[in-house]
Amino acid sequence: MRPRRPRSALTLLSTLTTAATLALATAGPATAAERPAPVRHAAAHDVAPGLSPVTELLAQRLLLADKVAAAKYGTDTPIDDPEREARILDDVRARAAGLGLDPDAVAAVFRDQIEANKLVQRGLYARWDAHPAERPTERPDLAKEVRPALDRITTQLLAALDATERARALPSCGPRLATAAVRSAYTHRLDALHLKALGRALPSVCAAP
Repeated sequence: MRPRRPRSALTLLSTLTTAATLALATAGPATAAERPAPVRHAAAHDVAPGLSPVTELLAQRLLLADKVAAAKYGTDTPIDDPEREARILDDVRARAAGLGLDPDAVAAVFRDQIEANKLVQRGLYARWDAHPAERPTERPDLAKEVRPALDRITTQLLAALDATERARALPSCGPRLATAAVRSAYTHRLDALHLKALGRALPSVCAAP
């Protein structure tokens, strides 16, 4: 198995932020309730064939961070949960090995997703602390509703990483990934917070050729 090396997070984030800001300028940010339902993966295949399924799942996972934050806010449940994070990473390593993927490389991708999710949670906490009127009025069930949805995306993302292994090893992966991420950001009308988190989710997706 060829060793993998994360692409520059700064380069990807800069490309993503600039292009997505221009693309979203006319649409404006949407609240969680206003965001359109996730599109099927094939809808973005014309933009970056082979990589849009990955960025679609990353965006969907970030939108679930809103529900994670709403479930935890005002409770004793911390944003950081090292034990659960370790279990997730151990699980994806084992499942990656079963798919013939590099376990450490796949774990790095999921570690980025965890950190991106926490970035959204912290941003929402700060927003809700500053603007009480924007605080969630309902508390999703973390165990029965939110985590099962995250688990489903984990399974789908593992399959997408397997299907895109060759595409992610190409020298063109970085710009193609950024292009696909811009399309996903536009499709889901990500606001500034979620756009920043999407940039945080990208660095480990591409592999060194």
